[in-house]
Amino acid sequence: MTVKDILAAIQSPDSTSEDFAALPLPESYRAITVHKDETEMFAGLATRDKDPRKSIHLDDVPLPELGPGEALVAVMASSVNYNSVWTSIFEPLSTFGFLERYGRTSELAKRHDLPYHIIGSDLAGVVLRTGPGVNSWKPGDEVVAHCLSVELESSDGHNDTMLDPEQRIWGFETNFGGLAEIALVKSNQLMPKPDHLSWEEAAAPGLVNSTAYRQLVSRNGAGMKQGDNVLIWGASGGLGSYATQFALAGGANPICVVSSDQKAEICRRMGAEAIIDRNAEGYKFWKDENTQDPKEWKRFGKRIRELTGGEDIDIVFEHPGRETFGASVFVTRKGGTITTCASTSGYMHQYDNRYLWMSLKRIIGSHFANYREAWEANRLVAKGRIHPTLSKTYNLEDTGQAAYDVHRNLHQGKVGVLCLAPEEGLGVRDHEKRAKHIDAINRFRNV
Repeated sequence: MTVKDILAAIQSPDSTSEDFAALPLPESYRAITVHKDETEMFAGLATRDKDPRKSIHLDDVPLPELGPGEALVAVMASSVNYNSVWTSIFEPLSTFGFLERYGRTSELAKRHDLPYHIIGSDLAGVVLRTGPGVNSWKPGDEVVAHCLSVELESSDGHNDTMLDPEQRIWGFETNFGGLAEIALVKSNQLMPKPDHLSWEEAAAPGLVNSTAYRQLVSRNGAGMKQGDNVLIWGASGGLGSYATQFALAGGANPICVVSSDQKAEICRRMGAEAIIDRNAEGYKFWKDENTQDPKEWKRFGKRIRELTGGEDIDIVFEHPGRETFGASVFVTRKGGTITTCASTSGYMHQYDNRYLWMSLKRIIGSHFANYREAWEANRLVAKGRIHPTLSKTYNLEDTGQAAYDVHRNLHQGKVGVLCLAPEEGLGVRDHEKRAKHIDAINRFRNV
């Protein structure tokens, strides 16, 4: 039995759930990995100079044991997120520390502590097997997966599963991720694949769409409402492009910050009107490595008011971190909210606390999403209210180049990876719905 037989069953219109359940599983499959014995390969290099193409491998790996509450999924397509870049350059920590700690938690978790790490936190594919206790999913189901892995044995996670002490990000803090021909997930990571999208389009939103939903829309994040002015950094990027869509779909007013006219045009295609090209307008929030420039904060705030009719920002959608955080706190209105989910320009944020405490502003930390939030975000994609931002797709063997592109910010939106899917465009079930939304589906491809 090989993965080619699995692909043939997926591509056959006559395959039933019983057919998938009867398929023998292969002993091994191809997967994108990083190796434990290479974690020091970039020692001494600046972050920018660390090359994912040197650390990412395509290996043949053994099929993992299936445990209770889990599913094995044939992965048709996946995508590259920043966490895959971080894993590949071993920053800020080697992910093998995560796997070692997870492996100590239970006998079953020992499977994850290996000398290789199969990475990837998105997938679209077909369920092959389910473990004991799984009743909502069956072999043959077409699914996407969100990346929240939880144990839920502590009471802490039962109001919000993101607060589970054993909360991890699948494919980053666990093994057997989505950049592979087969993936191992918990069954409560699974969601229905949007039927008007191809495999690679359906795989693209997962992590970033759910993250943006919690950070901006959910009550666990900013709780955005109609009419809010929302400042979105990197508004055409992987996270920002979904935040921009949520703002527009929810009746808010996105103020999109981008770094080029090409990226500004993407925001216009999404329907945004208030756009700031930070490079063209020359904002320099730091005088030097240690000193910020409040005059630039004020110039930035003045520009925002020009675009909003004199109003300040209600919500800042933050993820660059160190470079922008001082400005973000400053431009937020009295009583407003800064939500942060990442620090791609540096983790040590500095801001003038007078503008926070005296103006009663709030900073909210937001990390991925719970199952309900991920489900709601995926439901909006399935309904055609939120669209994939896929710009380019690579084959599995070229994942290193895909990660390099994301690392060097050479991409727009999301970068997809074909795993078992032999070509783009497969997996569409509702062609009528697709035709209705085709321009929005393709807008990041046609830049």
